[in-house]
Amino acid sequence: MARPALAIVALVTSYAVLGLLMNSVGTVILQSIAHYGVSKPQAATLEACKDLSVVVASFLFAVSLPRFGFRRAQIGVMLAIAAGALLMPVANSFLATQLFFVLTGLCFGIAKVATYASIGLLRPERERHAGLTSLVEGVFMVGILAGIWMFGWFIGRDRTGEDWLDVYHVIAALAAGSALLWWLAPLDESRNAVAEGAPAASRRDMLALAILPSTIAFLAAIFLYVLVEQSIGTWLPTFNNQVLHLPSAMSVQASSIFIAALALGRVSASWLVAKLGWLRLLLICLAAMAALVLLTLPSTRGLTLRPDVTWFSAPLAAYIFPLIGVFMAPIYPIVSSVVLSALPQARHAAMVGLMVIFSALGGTIGSMITGIVFDRFSGQTAFYLVLVPIVLIGIALWQLDRITRRTAAAQQPA
Repeated sequence: MARPALAIVALVTSYAVLGLLMNSVGTVILQSIAHYGVSKPQAATLEACKDLSVVVASFLFAVSLPRFGFRRAQIGVMLAIAAGALLMPVANSFLATQLFFVLTGLCFGIAKVATYASIGLLRPERERHAGLTSLVEGVFMVGILAGIWMFGWFIGRDRTGEDWLDVYHVIAALAAGSALLWWLAPLDESRNAVAEGAPAASRRDMLALAILPSTIAFLAAIFLYVLVEQSIGTWLPTFNNQVLHLPSAMSVQASSIFIAALALGRVSASWLVAKLGWLRLLLICLAAMAALVLLTLPSTRGLTLRPDVTWFSAPLAAYIFPLIGVFMAPIYPIVSSVVLSALPQARHAAMVGLMVIFSALGGTIGSMITGIVFDRFSGQTAFYLVLVPIVLIGIALWQLDRITRRTAAAQQPA
């Protein structure tokens, strides 16, 4: 295998393993409610454990990663995940689960900065940058999809309430394999040499980027997008179980439709954006998301428990509502690529650090709000609330396009 190709394989593999873990929180919330006896708001703290840890890791380490080395950071992250996963079946408690998601969040915060900055090293050209970004995020979705079915299989064969924890042995093996790939893969990081000599400037660079109008619009869109994605993705297994009345294992597996829809949307977006333009495509996607919410959720009211429910007799909403992921998927990678490809490589780590921080905050707040509304009102009410951030994302994207067009026009020679 060619040396750059091996680096790309390592990049997408490690990111997929982290995607599997980061998005397993919805499944683990369902299992924690069933086996550890915690309430929905308590279970929702798992989202905060991983997302607030992402914020801490991004703030503390984003600007220092170029000096430490992206490749070395990825190896360390994968080894830490492997060790933590091996301890999960031994500890077997809600506290241990919280601590593991803290570890997962810290590792993801480091790895995401390293991953996105490495994309710029492997594919510096604007067109190829967007293509590799979409590939990385698409494989990320495939990792999540594989994780859902893997967790679902272990939950389905659980007879003691503890057997499902064996899934973490498989995760440990995958993480160790990813570390080995990174150890074998080369990555030319010489273009980060400028950042190595100026740590203070790098931190000031992050703060300077944060107050630019274009960055504010970008971060608002990212924050709101992740708020919607995590609100749906985290609570969909519980929605399937308690609103659609599907069995626990089937509830987890049915949520894979949402992840498959996200993967499909991200893969197909790479050629659609060239035909429609990024703003028009994303506004169409937002309108389709709102329409799907309004058309699907009314059909979920009044459903009753049926002990003999199967894939063929499940409510239609179990298949239709998760398709919102097809329209949601292009937003994150396209907007990220638009902003990052316009920046010099030396500023990528700082911008990705900001992006990860606001993504994590959006995920935590979205999941907590959805959990509270789900607990006090209903699952339908909780999912109806995503209409508000959908509208706000459209406003943020329109503002971002207006600012970038105005900036480009000002930079044109007279």
